[in-house]
Amino acid sequence: MIIYIATIVVLLLLAPILLSFIKSLKMLLLFKRPSSIFQGYRNFAKLMQKETVVSDETSAITTYAPFLVLSPLLVVMFFLPPVVDGAYYVSFVDAFTITGLVSLSTFFLMLIGLDSASAFGGMGSSREAFISALVEPAMVLTVFSVSMMAQDLGVGQAGVNLAHHFPKEHTASFLFAGISFFILLLAENGRIPVDNPETHLELTMVHEAMILDLSGVYLAIIETAASVKFVIFASLFVSLFIPFGMEYAAPVAILIFILKLFCVAMVVALLEINTAKLRLFKVPNLLGIAIVFAFLSLITFYLLGA
Repeated sequence: MIIYIATIVVLLLLAPILLSFIKSLKMLLLFKRPSSIFQGYRNFAKLMQKETVVSDETSAITTYAPFLVLSPLLVVMFFLPPVVDGAYYVSFVDAFTITGLVSLSTFFLMLIGLDSASAFGGMGSSREAFISALVEPAMVLTVFSVSMMAQDLGVGQAGVNLAHHFPKEHTASFLFAGISFFILLLAENGRIPVDNPETHLELTMVHEAMILDLSGVYLAIIETAASVKFVIFASLFVSLFIPFGMEYAAPVAILIFILKLFCVAMVVALLEINTAKLRLFKVPNLLGIAIVFAFLSLITFYLLGA
């Protein structure tokens, strides 16, 4: 239980660092002076000290919704696969539960955008709903496919089974599922090519449009939720698709897990440097590819056994 709690604390502390690492690496690759990887903590401290301004047009939703955006994601943190062999984990949570909690967080985020009574907020919420409607079925299919190959519908138990015995005979199915999940990681976290987290241009922004009217503590909570969501998806990716390192002692296993998370962040940064943002109506094509790969994973597993 101690390792279980310690792992969750480490992931929560690591969440702002991963996003700051992506930004720093992108700046370095663009021959700019990189910011500190602890910039996320500095931004959080700065926002907590600033005044929280709420528009007169908003209702109580804007007051409570930021906490409701973060809460489901914190619950998901307790359902992630274990990092250390023999550590406690929740074994009965399946793909539908995790997807539902993530979608619940997105729902309250969309409410914030709609409650702002601004054109930008409504536009961002409608775009987020448009993207989420395509992401959720693909995520359920992908995690379900991996769970079937791991011979357990529980995500935590699936991660343990894959770490102990990776079914090499199903490598093709895992490859398809891995491609699908990585596309979903980019889409759910608002990364390029689906969204650009570093712009406020009305023609391109999705996530930023919904939180444009937030400030102070509320904005700090939303930014924290964004970093927690990224670390959740990155943890699921490395636990299900790069399942090694659990067999070592606890400090070494946790260190290997952290290194895998930074590798995922590095790939995201490299992809964003070399890829342009898609037009909004081209995004369904990308997410359609994720759904197709998820179906291919299931079909390959059931029909070909590969």
